[in-house]
Amino acid sequence: MDIEAQVKTALDATGVEYELLPCDPNFADTAAFCEKYGYTPEQSVNTIVVVGKVDPRVYVACAVTAATRLDVNGAVRRRLGVKKASFASADETRELTGMMISGVTALALPEGLALWVDAAVMDQERVILGGGSRSMKVLVTPHVFDRLPNTEVVDSLANPIA
Repeated sequence: MDIEAQVKTALDATGVEYELLPCDPNFADTAAFCEKYGYTPEQSVNTIVVVGKVDPRVYVACAVTAATRLDVNGAVRRRLGVKKASFASADETRELTGMMISGVTALALPEGLALWVDAAVMDQERVILGGGSRSMKVLVTPHVFDRLPNTEVVDSLANPIA
C-alpha cells in the first residue's frame, strides 16, 4: 500500500472527519504552502523526526505548528534522556517513515514510533497536516491526535518564533 493510502487508512481508523487537499509538490514546503493556499503558520503543523544520538539510536516524531520552533536541544533531548539529539536527515526520515520531507505526517507513522504533539497545536480549530507525500495535505481537527497510537501532548515542546 502506498503512503497516501496508508494515511487515508489511518485517518479512517480515527473516526475523525477530515478533508484531503491536493497540493502542488512545488509548494509542499510549509511557507510556500501557507502563502499559496491561504493558511496561517499556526494552522500548519509540521511533523519532524528527531534522533537521539545514542547506540542504538532512538527516534521520536514531533508535531509542532509552523509558528513555533521545535526545542530539539532542550525539551526533546531531555524527554528522550540523551545527551545529544538532532533532526533526523531526509534519508533517515524516509527510511524510517517511508515519507519525504515536506510530506511527513503524524498519520501512518511506523508502529512503535512515539509521537509528541506540542500543546499549542491543540489550541487550533483545524490544522493542516502532511499527507505522507508532497502532493497531498490533510485538513483535520487537532483532536485527531487524541486517537492516534503512541501519542502524547507535551507542554512547551516548541518555542514561539520571535
